[in-house]
Amino acid sequence: MKNKFLLLGIALVSLTACKTASAPQLVNVKTQKNISINNELKNDEEFVKFIEPYKQKLDKEMNQKISHTNVDLTKQGDNSNLGNLLADYTFEGGNEWIKTHLKQNVDAALINIGGIRTTIGKGDILLKNVFEVMPFENEVVIVKMKGADLQGLFEYYAKTQVNNPVSHLYIETKNGQVIKSLINGYTVDPEKDYYIATSDYLALGGDNMKFFAKGESIATGIKMRDLFIDYFKKSPEVVVNSDVRLHFIGK
Repeated sequence: MKNKFLLLGIALVSLTACKTASAPQLVNVKTQKNISINNELKNDEEFVKFIEPYKQKLDKEMNQKISHTNVDLTKQGDNSNLGNLLADYTFEGGNEWIKTHLKQNVDAALINIGGIRTTIGKGDILLKNVFEVMPFENEVVIVKMKGADLQGLFEYYAKTQVNNPVSHLYIETKNGQVIKSLINGYTVDPEKDYYIATSDYLALGGDNMKFFAKGESIATGIKMRDLFIDYFKKSPEVVVNSDVRLHFIGK
C-alpha cells in the first residue's frame, strides 16, 4: 500500500511538472535604444577614476627597462636574429630545468616563427615588448625522442622550408630533401635518446609538427614568456646570434 501511494505521488508530481513546463508564459519585451560605440560616447568618470591607480601601476611595470639591444631584433629570414635568440633562450631554460629535475641535458630546441608576433626595435627593451612578442600562454615542454624518430623533424623542414627557429640544430635541404642534419655539430645516432625543448603547442602537433607524437612529452610548468623575460633581464645588453642554422638550398 505504501508503495502504491509513493507511485501515485510521483505520477502527480510528474504531471504537474509537465503541465507547468508546457504552460505559455507572457513576457513583456521592451525596445531598448542602441548605443553606438564611437568618440561621442563619454567615459564613465567614476569608473575611470576608480581604475586610474591600477592603470598607472600597470603602465609603470610594463614600461620598465629589462635589457637593451644595439640592433633591431627581427623575425625576417631563415635565420632571424630574434628567432635565433628566443630559440637559444628556450634551449637554455629547458636545459637548466632538466638538469635540475632529471639530471639530463637538452640537446636542441625548436620554436615556431608564428608564435613570435612582432619585432623589437633598437634601443631599450621594455617589459611590454616581450608581452607584444609573445602574447600567448604557451609553456616549455621537453620531448624525449629516439634518434631514428628525429628524421621526421628534418623531413618536416625539407618539406615546408619554413623559418621556424632552432637552437643547436643544423638542417640543410635541397629540392625538398634533407642533405645534412646535425645536433650540436654531430650526426644523429638512431639508437640514442635526444631531448628537444619546445612549446606545448608544438609538442601537441601544432603547425602540423606531427613528428613530436613519436616522443615522450615532459612538462616543465615554465611559461615561455616568463622564461624570455628572465633571460632578457640576465643580459643588460642583448648579444644576437645570426649564425646559419637553416639552409634551404634553392628556396
